[in-house]
Amino acid sequence: MSPSSQFAAFVLVGALAALANFLSRFLFGLFMPFGPSIFPAFVVGLATAFFLNRAWVFTERRSTNWKTEAWRFTIVNLAGLVVTFAVSILCFEATKLLAEPGPAAEGVAHFFGLGSTAVFSFGAHRLWTFSG
Repeated sequence: MSPSSQFAAFVLVGALAALANFLSRFLFGLFMPFGPSIFPAFVVGLATAFFLNRAWVFTERRSTNWKTEAWRFTIVNLAGLVVTFAVSILCFEATKLLAEPGPAAEGVAHFFGLGSTAVFSFGAHRLWTFSG
């Protein structure tokens, strides 16, 4: 698969994983405040992204086993979690200046937080996580 096709597939998988993350955050939000609900939602998105990326995006032969890849994937995405959390909270605080805080503002803030790590994650996964 060419790098541009691979990136397109990565973005599609990322969108599906982000959707799982995004929707599950609302479910977790029924039981906990906005900020803390981002963390378990991130785990849902992480698991979705790992299995879909391994199956559909980074499909070349590997010399590493799935457990090693899973650890690498987790490390890369923990860095992404920090970015996602920081951007989400910053965006949420910014929306307070424009509108009343609530589920819509939380959703918009989280959406921008999720989108903030795509290029970094693709490079790290291509060069390290799934490099074989």
